[in-house]
Amino acid sequence: MEQVSENRCFGGRQLRFKHESSSTNIPMHFSVFLPSSAETAKVPALFWLSGLTCTDENFVQKAGAQRYAEEFGMALIAPDTSPRGESVADDPDGGWDFGLGAGFYVDATEAPFAANYQMYSYISRELPELIKNHFPVDPRRFSISGHSMGGHGALTIAIKHPKLFRSVSAFAPICAPSQCPWGQKALTGYLGSDQATWREYDTCALVTDRGCDFQLLVDQGSSDQFLLEQLQPDLLQKACLDAEVDLTLRIRDGYDHSYFYIASFIGEHIRFHAESI
Repeated sequence: MEQVSENRCFGGRQLRFKHESSSTNIPMHFSVFLPSSAETAKVPALFWLSGLTCTDENFVQKAGAQRYAEEFGMALIAPDTSPRGESVADDPDGGWDFGLGAGFYVDATEAPFAANYQMYSYISRELPELIKNHFPVDPRRFSISGHSMGGHGALTIAIKHPKLFRSVSAFAPICAPSQCPWGQKALTGYLGSDQATWREYDTCALVTDRGCDFQLLVDQGSSDQFLLEQLQPDLLQKACLDAEVDLTLRIRDGYDHSYFYIASFIGEHIRFHAESI
């Protein structure tokens, strides 16, 4: 594991690393914020999954989350959104919503993407082990959150790994990828046309099929340009109601899909995770 950078930030340390991944078979980057309290004790950790087109750096540079992580004594772990490199397959049509920067946090089974696009395994198994073994964090107090595609990833992974992640939240998540253009394109490309396999990566389907024993916190801006076509929180609300799953859905009047919106409410989410774990 190679340290790429280090910056002092709100009394803590903002770090970036590069390592060879056994899941994606390609070097991966991830960013870590360690609060000052990590110098003397193990701290809880919040894993953040970013959205389409993002890298591991968007969240740490734009969300302003470090000040709250320092206040609550919480590490922040931000992985990349896909494998990258000249040998990694990309969208053959050059789209920004599939391929590089758009791994959708699934384990691809279709060629040529299966060779590297194993982001579900990377987030749910490889990265938590790496963090646990190399940083002063308490693995009994891991939580997860994310935005848009990353909100989809956070919700689906948390529901399937309740012993790994003790709490979950999401900003403007893609709630039902099986039923929206972004998700249908990605799931077809990565998993093939058998929609039965898509259910493992669809929050609404997972809530229906498995239920969920902990609270789901979802933030959504009312002026989000992707709200109706791509995000569909009303479908998640109905699925949770039918399955008797505890969902807190906060509609933020006038907010859009941007990091301005995330920065406005990230402190509330970090508090939620700090109090939940």
